[in-house]
Amino acid sequence: MSALETLSHYDTQMHPVGLEILSVLQGLRNKGFNIIFCWVPSHVGISGNETADVIARFASDFLPRALPYCDIKQFLVSHLLYVWQQKWNLLTRNKLYPVKPSIGLWPALLMREFDVKLTRLRIGHTRFTHRHLFLGQRAPRCTTCHTDFTVNHILVECPSFKCHREYHFNSSSVTLQDLVGETYHPNIFNLRHTIQIFLI
Repeated sequence: MSALETLSHYDTQMHPVGLEILSVLQGLRNKGFNIIFCWVPSHVGISGNETADVIARFASDFLPRALPYCDIKQFLVSHLLYVWQQKWNLLTRNKLYPVKPSIGLWPALLMREFDVKLTRLRIGHTRFTHRHLFLGQRAPRCTTCHTDFTVNHILVECPSFKCHREYHFNSSSVTLQDLVGETYHPNIFNLRHTIQIFLI
């Protein structure tokens, strides 16, 4: 069915095989032939169609055809993404992996300000957690847990912020991917106002 839909209209972006078929059809029409296509829902159980399929497959073995550039490109891109994903899956200790286990582009937000803030939370580089590096000071430490503050510690781990997580996210047990993953939590930007930490 999709093949017939493709042949029903000319498009400059059409697959080269489709363009070639349209060219042959036009040549036949110019010679007085009237070609009619008929869509058959299923070939199974119809002896004539099954025979036609066998003959078509047999004929294709003797008609080598150069692969179109677009097919080669699509295959290479798909293969490279597959290899990249396999390598990325081995980097489970990477701090970005829990936030984005699947490779690919992040969907962009409409407002750049929020896009920047969300990106900072995702990579863990915020003003509050990394300002000390520019000022030559010690890293800010959590007095409750006696550990350095990180985005993950504030948003996910620290018991001091448990009630805030419950209030904003309706759960005290959340993951970084739940909050800042590809489908980020809509209340993530409200949290910093409540905990009074200029996180981003």
